[in-house]
Amino acid sequence: QVQLVESGGGLVQAGGSLRLSCAASERTFSSYAMGWFRQAPGKEREFVAAINWNGDSTYYADSVKGRFTISRGNAKNTVYLQIDSLKPEDTAVYYCAVPWAAGSIGRLTSTGSYRYWGPGTQVTVSS
Repeated sequence: QVQLVESGGGLVQAGGSLRLSCAASERTFSSYAMGWFRQAPGKEREFVAAINWNGDSTYYADSVKGRFTISRGNAKNTVYLQIDSLKPEDTAVYYCAVPWAAGSIGRLTSTGSYRYWGPGTQVTVSS
């Protein structure tokens, strides 16, 4: 079983930046695509970004394109989410996840496509 732990969340002012990290316990991490989701209070969990196994292909939700950057460091079993120009509407718990199966990352946009989840890290953006 893959264990995931997110970190890097916090309270920031609008316009600021954060870099979220997701550390995986599994040594075969480098063979997995990875995804980031977020869930705001009272809303459903929504897709944010995904990255393929070697980091050369990424996919983003339209709402975050240009501000969010997903990347990975396979040597460190870690995937990152750089968030720039933060907005109050970015306030949410952010989760990383491992999908059930390999495939086009453009299709890995639903929560049901993911098998393993981290506990999440809170991002709060003040206006």
